[in-house]
Amino acid sequence: MKILYAIQGTGNGHLSRAIDIIPCLQKHGEVDILVSGTQGDLQLPFPVKYKVKGLSFIFGKSGGVDLWKTVTKSHIRKLIKSIRQLPVEDYDLVVNDFEPVSAWACYFKDKPCIALSHQSAVLNKQFPKPDVVDKMGLLILKNYAPADYKYGFHFKGNNDTIFTPVIRQQVRNHEITNEGHYTVYLPSYDDKTLISRLSEYKDIKWDVFSKHNTKAVVKKNITIQPINNAMFTASMASSSGVLCGAGFETPAEALYLGKKLLVIPMKNQYEQQLNAAALQAMGVPVIKSLKPKYEPVIANWLQNGTPIPVDYKDVTQQIIDRIVLEHTVVPLLI
Repeated sequence: MKILYAIQGTGNGHLSRAIDIIPCLQKHGEVDILVSGTQGDLQLPFPVKYKVKGLSFIFGKSGGVDLWKTVTKSHIRKLIKSIRQLPVEDYDLVVNDFEPVSAWACYFKDKPCIALSHQSAVLNKQFPKPDVVDKMGLLILKNYAPADYKYGFHFKGNNDTIFTPVIRQQVRNHEITNEGHYTVYLPSYDDKTLISRLSEYKDIKWDVFSKHNTKAVVKKNITIQPINNAMFTASMASSSGVLCGAGFETPAEALYLGKKLLVIPMKNQYEQQLNAAALQAMGVPVIKSLKPKYEPVIANWLQNGTPIPVDYKDVTQQIIDRIVLEHTVVPLLI
C-alpha cells in the first residue's frame, strides 16, 4: 500500500508529532512524506519526497503572527501550481496534518483526505472557547486544509475521534529532574524583548530557545540559544517550569513531564486562543502578553505555580491502525 503523509511545517509541533507517527504508518506500507511551510526548525529523520512552500504563517517579533508578511510571502501562484501537480491520485491513503497543498489537491481530484491533526479537534464544541471569537481566524481554521474525515488530538481526548496528545518517545524516555531553571519558548517575541522582560525576575534562571539568533549567549540571568530539539527536550525535562506560547505540542509535553506551565497565546492566531481557553479550563495560567501589567501573574506562578496532572498514554500505533483499517479497501480473496 502507498501512503502519502502530508505535514504542516510552520512551527515545530506538527514535525515533532510526525517523528512518532511516520514509523506507525510505515508498518502498513510505503510512506511518502510531504512537508510544506517555512517556519519549522526541526529536521525529520526520514527522507522527504515533496518539499513545497505551501501557505505559511510568519511569526512576528512582538507576540503574534505578522499578518503583512504572511500575505506578502504567500506566493499564491506557486501554491496553486503545487496543488495541481501533486499526484495524490497515486496513493491508496492520504493522511494530512493541517497541510493545505495535499488537502486541496485531494479536494479538486475527488480523493479522500484523512485529517489527523490538532486542528481537527480544536473547534469541537465540547472544548472551551475564548471570550471573543475571531471570525477570520475561525474561517481560516475551517478552510485552510479541507478533509473528508477528521481525527484530532487535544489536551483531553473523548475516546472517539479525538485523542490525547502524541508524546514523542524522546520525551517519554527522558529522565525527569528539577535543576531550578525555567525553559522558555516564545518564537513570536524577539530576543531584546525577552531579555528586557525576563531580567526583571533577577533570582530566576531562564533558559530561552530562540528563532532569532544563531549562537548561545548569556545576558544577566538569561541564556538564549538557537532551537535545538535534543537540547530543548533536555531543558524542559530538567526545568522547574515552562513558559511558552499556547501551541499544542510544547504545552502537552510540559504537562506530560509534570512541569508547571504558563502560556501566552500569539496575537492574530485563533488556534492559540482556543488552546489557551482549553488550558485555562484545566487550571493552567494564561496571560495575554509580556507587558509589565502581567508581572504579578508571572511572579505568582514562579512562587506558587503547580503542575497539572495528566494521563497521556502511548496509543499512537492503535490510532494509526484504526485509521488504516477504516479508510483503505482490502481486496477480496477469491
